[in-house]
Amino acid sequence: MRLDSDHFKGNRKIVVTIYHIYLKMVISMKRVYEKLVREHFEQNRQMLFLVGPRQVGKTTLSLFLGEESSDYFYFNWDNQDHRLTILEGAKAIAQKVGLDQLSTSPPIVIFDEIHKYRKWKDFLKGLFDTYPQRLRIIVTGSAQLDVFRTSSDSLMGRYFLYRMHPLSIAEITHPELTRQELNSKPSSINPKIFENLLKYGGFPEPILKSNTQFYNRWKRLRHQQLFYEDIRSLTRIQELAQIEILAELLRYQIGQLTSFSSLARKVNVSIDTIRRWLTTLQALYYCFSIRPWSKNISRSLIKEPKFYLWDWSLVENEGAKKENFVASHLLKAIHFWTDRGLGEYDLFFLRDKEKREVDFLITRNQKPWIIIEVKSSKNHSLSSSLFHFQAQLKAKHVFQLAFDMAHVDKNCFSETGPIIVPAQTFLSQLV
Repeated sequence: MRLDSDHFKGNRKIVVTIYHIYLKMVISMKRVYEKLVREHFEQNRQMLFLVGPRQVGKTTLSLFLGEESSDYFYFNWDNQDHRLTILEGAKAIAQKVGLDQLSTSPPIVIFDEIHKYRKWKDFLKGLFDTYPQRLRIIVTGSAQLDVFRTSSDSLMGRYFLYRMHPLSIAEITHPELTRQELNSKPSSINPKIFENLLKYGGFPEPILKSNTQFYNRWKRLRHQQLFYEDIRSLTRIQELAQIEILAELLRYQIGQLTSFSSLARKVNVSIDTIRRWLTTLQALYYCFSIRPWSKNISRSLIKEPKFYLWDWSLVENEGAKKENFVASHLLKAIHFWTDRGLGEYDLFFLRDKEKREVDFLITRNQKPWIIIEVKSSKNHSLSSSLFHFQAQLKAKHVFQLAFDMAHVDKNCFSETGPIIVPAQTFLSQLV
């Protein structure tokens, strides 16, 4: 029955409320990263570095796992009392945590945003080396931890890095670890949740609420935190208004070849400055870039990269938003597989001098593996470029994703030749 039918008119508010509760139940906050963190500490002694954009769920996940433990401690560099304890050094932390006392299991110690401390690497190295078997350390940060701070003491060999991404189709429908990269059983996603995921992005709060007013306020606050807190505190960049303009320009050229000289003219800075600022925006998880694959392609075009946003909801053009949506899912998959130790994975696009082009190529251990083209409609015929590049690269799987195609309950990866598949079916088999 329709919600606006006579039967429901008097109780529409109740029905809508129940439906929103249903959506929240379906979009479980159980994250695939929970099992990844548990797996890490079951198998490794190293510190766990959990990085990713602001409000992606790093702190929530860490505290949830800490609460599961019999003993955990949380230190946030932005908290004045916590900061004073950290500044006192490893011995002060050890005393606070009770590392000199006998315990049944090592406590979990969480350090949040500690990369803002100039000597954070020295601090962690000293703590880890002094008490290597007595604690489990989780370090979270909303910046790439190897970019902004340098130190003479290396942490090499003392930590493993895990990159946390927004929610994806696969994580919503089955947040489970699999032994292999791909899930052989695709899972369907509720159409309304799929629509909201594309509209509001994959960050937990906006997709859970799926409310436009909340989303607009959340988006504005996150923008202010990035450009007026993070960039100011972590870099020496003073031209905040100009780097905002650069970020805005990126929103309107998603999936296009990037011309550094063109951006430099529009922002009125040098090309070198544009490159540095783009590196900063990538380090703070505003955007990411992919480069063209040039090996094994005759007359390949080695050009500048393409840029995409971590939050695809910021992209206004619907076609570009869908391409960004797929790019984000692919990046999440290759990061997850690589961080877990399943192999070396990377993401490229394909283009040659004849202007044949395909949106994405996933490589596995430096070899072409999956070729992906993104289309809004299933009515688009298979791109001839898919056949051309598969013949050259010998990639095992070649897909043309269609966003308007209904879910098909069949393993996409049982196919090897170019084929049109539902975007949601393909993406549900990733991470």
